Amino acid sequence: MSAPPAVPTTPLSTQAEITAEIALAHSSTDRDGGRPLLDFPAYRSSLSRHPTGGLRPVDPEGAELLAPVFGHSDVDPLEADLTIQNGGDPIGERIRVEGRVLDGDGRPVRHQLVEIWQANAAGRYIHERDQHPAPIDPRFTGVGRCLTDAEGRYSFVTIKPGPYPWRNHRNAWRPAHIHFSLFGTEFTQRLITQMYFPQDPLFALDPIYQSIADPAARARLVATYDHEISEHEWLLGYRWDIVLTGSRNTPVERVEHHG
Repeated sequence: MSAPPAVPTTPLSTQAEITAEIALAHSSTDRDGGRPLLDFPAYRSSLSRHPTGGLRPVDPEGAELLAPVFGHSDVDPLEADLTIQNGGDPIGERIRVEGRVLDGDGRPVRHQLVEIWQANAAGRYIHERDQHPAPIDPRFTGVGRCLTDAEGRYSFVTIKPGPYPWRNHRNAWRPAHIHFSLFGTEFTQRLITQMYFPQDPLFALDPIYQSIADPAARARLVATYDHEISEHEWLLGYRWDIVLTGSRNTPVERVEHHG
């Protein structure tokens, strides 16, 4: 489960300083294929958390001997509805997020394990390190999972998460987002990314979102409101496809920094 990073030991920068650092980084770097920049000073903890040494080869088959396994019977369809998991209706705006997992040629990725986790409507995770003064919703766990179908489709019913403070700098707030994790044919093939909501005013201020230098790649992290997915007097619908490879791929995290 995600949680804010540890309290910085140096004085907090202002938002204006962070925004200036973001602009400088964007002007002085290439777009890096639309992937997040590992060494991104405006994202303070990236300086100590990104890899700095050389890569070390590992035996993937040996790793798989120690990795967990799952089968279709292990994933209950009810796990995709985050609004029914804890004995009552959670507080907040009920939404459905659905889309397809595709490869670079537009072919569906079938039977893919998709997991999500998120803050509640007040912007708080159920996590011991998340102690900012927003209420915990006892009827919302913030986690769910499903398998894609034969057309690569996934679907989750959940509560729209709220923004939250995260201590990167003074008055720092993360845009509302949902974390997505996808496994390939093996658990060593895990990909992690974040989905955002349209027209969030915090986009320009957030160094995690802005660590992707390519504006077109950043835009691929933002879901689209889809009225056909919305249900009468029940929920609003968002569509977000995940493309795993190719020039239109969805940006993914190359290290697990789940801010």
